[in-house]
Amino acid sequence: MRVALGGLDGAAIAAPVSSKEPVRTGAHGIDAEHFSEQLVPMARELLAQAGAGHITAVAIGAAGMASLGDDLRAQLPGALRQALGVRRLALAADGVTAYVGALGDRPGAVVAAGTGMIAIGTDLTAWHRADGWGHLLGDCGGGAWIGRAGLEAAMRAFDGRRNGSKALLARAEELFGPAPGVPGQLYPRTDRPAMLASFAPEVARCAPEDPVADTILRDAARHIAEAAAAVCPASDAVSQGEVPEVALTGGLFKMGRALLDPVHAELRGLLREVRVVAAAGDPLDGAVRIAVDLAADRLRLPLDPRMLAVHLPQGR
Repeated sequence: MRVALGGLDGAAIAAPVSSKEPVRTGAHGIDAEHFSEQLVPMARELLAQAGAGHITAVAIGAAGMASLGDDLRAQLPGALRQALGVRRLALAADGVTAYVGALGDRPGAVVAAGTGMIAIGTDLTAWHRADGWGHLLGDCGGGAWIGRAGLEAAMRAFDGRRNGSKALLARAEELFGPAPGVPGQLYPRTDRPAMLASFAPEVARCAPEDPVADTILRDAARHIAEAAAAVCPASDAVSQGEVPEVALTGGLFKMGRALLDPVHAELRGLLREVRVVAAAGDPLDGAVRIAVDLAADRLRLPLDPRMLAVHLPQGR
């Protein structure tokens, strides 16, 4: 969890603070009590650093908000009002904060990719998402997907099957030990997606010289671009004078040109009437932007019970 404090002009007025402890989940999804136990002390720490007296508005972006956010939606408004005096609260899916960090409140699509992958788009009347279904059912083109494909190619090379990669086999054995022991390291772990994703950079390193690794990244690029195209509004669906934009955000795209070049090529082929732009900021920047706009009564993003829910003082 990362927490930042911003002024009404959007500028940061204290360095962000963070907690490395994952928030628990339970029968009702994300545990609101455990979430508050981490959030409130960090918020108070930021207030003390900034010499600020109170918090006008809070925006929270949480992974799994859409499907696991029932407890947060039920409990957090009252808990934060009691603990911090917060009366304006926005609860957003982390894909929404990634979108706002990258594009602000302009129409378009954002692909957020790290261990997983999700695409979020809006014409400013509704939110649309594609993928983000986890490493077993989707996240196609994300870090875990690339890493799994790379390790599969390594195991195919070990077996002597077609479409194996000796280069990826060498990298896998250097990182994880002899190939027959890799499944035993992977399957019992509770953080399997993260372990798979840790191999994605090796695929990128091998791609310039290894056709199998290169094909994996080109397939990933196609999945990423298809997800962006699925959620990006058509030019005639947005206000006159606005052109849909597409931005990429997340740690996966730090792998460099081996992935970025085919992603941009696929985007140009699928989305001819949009602009591909650099992401302006990250999801934390997006959460701050939402909070600032909420405090100033200028939030123009579409509201949705599971994607972006706003709680205001009674009587408004």
